[in-house]
Amino acid sequence: MSGPETASAAAEERAEFLRDALAGLTGPVKSVPGKYLWDETGSDLFDRICDSADYYPTRQEMTLLPRVAEAVARRVGPGATVVEFGSGASRKIRTLLDALERPAGYVAIDISRDYLEAAIRRLAPDYPAVEMVPVCADYSKPVRLPLETRGRTILGFYPGTSIGNFTPPEAVAFLERARATLGPSLFLVGTDGTKDPERLRRAYSGPDELMAALHLNLLARLNRDLGADLDPDNFRHAIRLCGDPDRVEAHLVAEAAARYSLAGRPVAFEPGESIRTDTSHKYAPDAFRALAAEAGWRSAETWQDDLGSFTLHLLQG
Repeated sequence: MSGPETASAAAEERAEFLRDALAGLTGPVKSVPGKYLWDETGSDLFDRICDSADYYPTRQEMTLLPRVAEAVARRVGPGATVVEFGSGASRKIRTLLDALERPAGYVAIDISRDYLEAAIRRLAPDYPAVEMVPVCADYSKPVRLPLETRGRTILGFYPGTSIGNFTPPEAVAFLERARATLGPSLFLVGTDGTKDPERLRRAYSGPDELMAALHLNLLARLNRDLGADLDPDNFRHAIRLCGDPDRVEAHLVAEAAARYSLAGRPVAFEPGESIRTDTSHKYAPDAFRALAAEAGWRSAETWQDDLGSFTLHLLQG
């Protein structure tokens, strides 16, 4: 992407961030969409979280994925192009690329441009025969791939538990958009159905404070990118375990009453008032298969970890 196009895209991203932040922080129940956690600092912090002992989803997935990669490869066949949504550091993709027969391409979609481009630079030398295509985009919206997919074998890949960051209706909408993006394809999606409160607390608010740093970094983004004057020292990270539907909510809770500003608009907090910064919905396998079917996908195969919590779904559409 050329310089003027990059500047224009950055201006559009900032304008959208400002609209979403104003809408979320001046309403009766404060929230900021979780996608704004993912600047370069946030992505680096999450990479460290994935290596922590308490964050079980990555550990369970990285135990399960190598066990099923060959079965996925047999279904996909040779010469596939893999399209990963929310690629991050592009670490998990190595397991798939190593298992696939002569993969032709890898399309990495992520919202953090700098992090995305750095990840592709690290990955590309190890796979010289694979066409590497970074796509900086918000995949909560329609995404057009910058390559011709007709006639190609396509494997979509949405690892981790990121599907849980959408509400169930939003998850159906995402899966519908993914079908439009990928065309006739297979789609490997990870979900988590953990309900153990103590395990969830340690994973989403662990003693190493990395998760707190990830969410508090959102305040730094609001101040730096949008000119807000929020005081990070007045906020603490907290989680709430909720049901119907089962989910973990992340919040930044104001310790004291305060009045801040964002783009000239007042943003006031009462003691204990919070900003919801992210949500992770927990899906049993049957519940997710029902969502996928609503979006037009058929379940081709399902694998679970030994604890029966993390699941990889291979969908066909």
